[in-house]
Amino acid sequence: MASNPDFVQYITDQCSKAGEITTRKMFGDYAIYCNGKIFGLISDNGFYIKPTEAGRQLLRSHDLRPPYEGAKPYFFIEDIDDHEYLAHLVKATCTELPEPKPKQKSKKKK
Repeated sequence: MASNPDFVQYITDQCSKAGEITTRKMFGDYAIYCNGKIFGLISDNGFYIKPTEAGRQLLRSHDLRPPYEGAKPYFFIEDIDDHEYLAHLVKATCTELPEPKPKQKSKKKK
């Protein structure tokens, strides 16, 4: 079951104080980014954040589960209504994640 676009927009809005929040549809669900850095997934109307130590220390409950079958476990975020908490959690998580790799320019065929 794919995520509802209204749910995706709600999560985007709730995290907006962390930075520029964007989503990208992938395989029926969504990757979520802060300032260009992927930090989580929205899958089956659930919100998942990549596990980091900084994030773990801020979590109100520790629930690691895969966002879809075959995926690595992510923190499942049940408390999605507190935007200050989510912004703080997203910022802390992103500090430990690597910077995105620069996109390579495609070479033109001669």
